[in-house]
Amino acid sequence: MNLRLFDPATDDAAVLADLHAACFSDPWDARAIRELFAGPGVFAFFLADGLILARAAGGEAEILTLAVAPSARRRGYGRQLVAAAAHHAAASGASALFLEVADDNIAAQTLYRGLGFVPVGRRKAYYGGRDADVLKAILPLPNSGKFA
Repeated sequence: MNLRLFDPATDDAAVLADLHAACFSDPWDARAIRELFAGPGVFAFFLADGLILARAAGGEAEILTLAVAPSARRRGYGRQLVAAAAHHAAASGASALFLEVADDNIAAQTLYRGLGFVPVGRRKAYYGGRDADVLKAILPLPNSGKFA
């Protein structure tokens, strides 16, 4: 696995957009991703079959999206991407990492909770009518292992 920190100055956002499109029915396009990078503290890690996009600011961090291609799931890529983002966020001064996950996404719920995330809230009809759990982990992640 070749996990890399995305460099918005030299890397093409279309790479991230293509990965996102392979995973979601309502994907973010390259323009939307470039606009995210214009905000403070936004960063991404990616590999051939997945990406994580997050931001760290004000002592907290948030996972904006995590995507692993369907053909590459259950190989530990999601765990590695989350661990890399958590490490980067902690190095950027964040002490907590938040995310929203659909309450019926059992695979993602299992991944996040296995990494030490705990529920701290709920967003009704957050994902196209589906509820989402708001999860939080204290950084550094206790169960992340080696991230790269």
